[in-house]
Amino acid sequence: MGSPDDLAQATTEELAALAEAAISLLAERADPEAFGHLLRLTRIVGEGVGVAARATAQRGSWAGVADIAGTSRQAAWERWRAP
Repeated sequence: MGSPDDLAQATTEELAALAEAAISLLAERADPEAFGHLLRLTRIVGEGVGVAARATAQRGSWAGVADIAGTSRQAAWERWRAP
């Protein structure tokens, strides 16, 4: 396994591919522990999407976030604005 420093050097595409592969492997296991990890990851990903949406809006606009998400600017703002 790579260290956190190795992961920090990975490209966005490499990180996404690694995350997808890990999630797929966890999902294929008939293991309650793997299921528990997937539930925890669901929460982490949900929170991460909000953080990324707000950061993207800060660097650009909510219209840009909406374009990426395939929704309206208003819907993106309502869903991911800071609580």
